Amino acid sequence: MWPDWYHSLRVFRASNSLKATWQLINTIIPYFCLWYLAIRSIQLGYPYILTLFLTLTAAAFLVRMFVLFHDCVHYSLFKSKNINKFFGTFLGVLLFTSFEIWRFTHLRHHGTYANLDSRGCGDIWTMTKKEYENASTMKRLRYRLYRNPLLLFGFGALLLNRRPSYFMVKPKERMNILFTFLLIFAGAFAASRIMGWSIYFIIQFPVLWFAGGVGISLFYVHHQFEGGYWARKGDWTPFSAAMKGSSFLKLPAVLNWFSSNIGYHHIHHIDPVIPNYRLRECYNAVPALQAMSPLTITNGWACYRLKLWDEDLQKMVAFP
Repeated sequence: MWPDWYHSLRVFRASNSLKATWQLINTIIPYFCLWYLAIRSIQLGYPYILTLFLTLTAAAFLVRMFVLFHDCVHYSLFKSKNINKFFGTFLGVLLFTSFEIWRFTHLRHHGTYANLDSRGCGDIWTMTKKEYENASTMKRLRYRLYRNPLLLFGFGALLLNRRPSYFMVKPKERMNILFTFLLIFAGAFAASRIMGWSIYFIIQFPVLWFAGGVGISLFYVHHQFEGGYWARKGDWTPFSAAMKGSSFLKLPAVLNWFSSNIGYHHIHHIDPVIPNYRLRECYNAVPALQAMSPLTITNGWACYRLKLWDEDLQKMVAFP
């Protein structure tokens, strides 16, 4: 099932706490500095275009923060499981996302992605062409609305991955969820009392919306691309799902930094324990990983027209 070179990836699983700490420092501190500058720009009466520029830049750091949070979910950012859980919970408060809820849905995603018989948890809603053709008019409409980029990257930016899954996790993990939501509420209340509700909303809303939209668009391109891979349970294999069902998104250096190497998504799905700061090193060291044709900003846009999986043609297609 797994090729011989797969075992050579184990060396890249080793976490480096110094690198992880530096990533947190160069992400969280600039994020709060941009928040401060945005607040002062409003208080001093500068044009809103400056405030918007600062908030969108803060959102870019929030995207990077999300990938670090994502590594904590896999217990790969730091060596210690408890440190990963601590910073995962802390970052989750800033991201308005529960560590335990997202860990539950995301690990399900890793275990079932591209399996046509196990859809619906932690992934983009994907119907087969035959399912769509046999669906009711109302279900087709709901699916079209869901797959509409304006709605998916608009409303979805604020709602996706923040849906409640409280009763789906173990009782012990529910305490973390309640604690996270309590901290989110307390932080929002304290911040709004200090700067005022209007200023807080003017900054917080575009930060969450833009970062969420970018995050969903990255996730979409990672798994909804030309060709791709989906299979029924009997034919599904984790290696094929990783190498054929997860893309390699090649980004310019600055965008790769803000997305913390998550574009090497096929490697992440092959071995999710490899931390983000070792993905590129792994890619350069293993020739077999370089065989995948990369997506780029130029050709990545074509992914958004793909809506259905055609089981006969074995590829993603547009609406009929």
